[in-house]
Amino acid sequence: MTGAGATPSREWRAPPDSLIASVLLAFLATAGLFYVNIMAAIVTGLIDALGVSEREAGFVASANVYGAAVGALCAVAFVRVVPWRPFAVVALVLIIGIDIASTFLRDLQTLIAVRAVHGFIGGALVGVSYGIFSRTKSPDRVFGMLLVVQFGLGGLGTMFLPRLVPIFGTAALFYALAAFSLVALLMLPFLSDYPLEEKKKDDPGRARIQFGPLALTLGAVFLFQLANMALGAYVIELGRRSGLTTDFASAAVGASSWVSIIGAVLVVALGVRMGRWWPLLIGMVLAVLGTIAFHWSADPIVYIAANCITGSAWSFIIAYLLGMAAEFDRGGRSAAAAGFISKMGLASGPFIAGVLLETTSYELLINAASVALVFSAFAMLWPALLSDRRRKESAQ
Repeated sequence: MTGAGATPSREWRAPPDSLIASVLLAFLATAGLFYVNIMAAIVTGLIDALGVSEREAGFVASANVYGAAVGALCAVAFVRVVPWRPFAVVALVLIIGIDIASTFLRDLQTLIAVRAVHGFIGGALVGVSYGIFSRTKSPDRVFGMLLVVQFGLGGLGTMFLPRLVPIFGTAALFYALAAFSLVALLMLPFLSDYPLEEKKKDDPGRARIQFGPLALTLGAVFLFQLANMALGAYVIELGRRSGLTTDFASAAVGASSWVSIIGAVLVVALGVRMGRWWPLLIGMVLAVLGTIAFHWSADPIVYIAANCITGSAWSFIIAYLLGMAAEFDRGGRSAAAAGFISKMGLASGPFIAGVLLETTSYELLINAASVALVFSAFAMLWPALLSDRRRKESAQ
């Protein structure tokens, strides 16, 4: 029993830099962009349920992510001043409502417009969430946990949602998104406050922004996300066109998403103890080789292996890239900017792929994605080397 003058105990909240806090932050950020992790299921579901073409399904997917890119861009401007917790509550309630409303839409143009609005709100939420990531002690690890959540639950969605679409239509897709956002909303009260800290002159991790390395990092993020999503959005269709069944292709992609968690778990475990240059180099070599392997998708074993390799490399590399971007400004602006650029890449991938597939083959799409990954590797390695050198100098 408490004394008469005792203060009621504050509700429990996760310690700000704990593992459980990383999980809660990961769910918050994932809620605004979860459709990206089940993009292949959404594209295939729209084709089957609404009878639209590959190009039209790609436009719906791109509209969602382009809207998210605009929202993330706006977040760059207000991430330092917005009361992030009330903002997150409002954003989550709105995107839940839009997802439920989307289940009733059958007109393609209306669906594109509504999903663009959904993307705008979700993108702003993700941008603010990334800004919170940058206020933790190890943004790389939080981004790694983000990828663990995204690939783990995305794998479930990709495995089962395409099988539910013939029974429940597009409602299966959008109710799944709404359910995830509801879970994130229920987790929100257990997060710490993450107040904005003032810059400390003696803290080398908070030095003045180097715009050259930051620009290269953002360029690498854009090309990396574009290349992966251009192929990733159509990977089930690629399997079907290669002679695989829908059930096998969706199960293979879903299962590979679980295997892909390995890459994110490695980031959580390693942090930056090995620096970023060597992990990024090794990861990019695997990403390119795995992408090229999709040329032999008619072989079920190769198809599964290509999905596992590219998925693991994707979760591994993007966590390090976003963590590197977050280091440029602990207030969250560079992290929010990376979120905007990431979404521009994710949105441009299905759009460009959809246009290419109208006139060309999947072989050309695979080659184009591989070339984009190579250019991304060249852009990211110099900033990673500079980051490693700066960290060694500060340690000495």
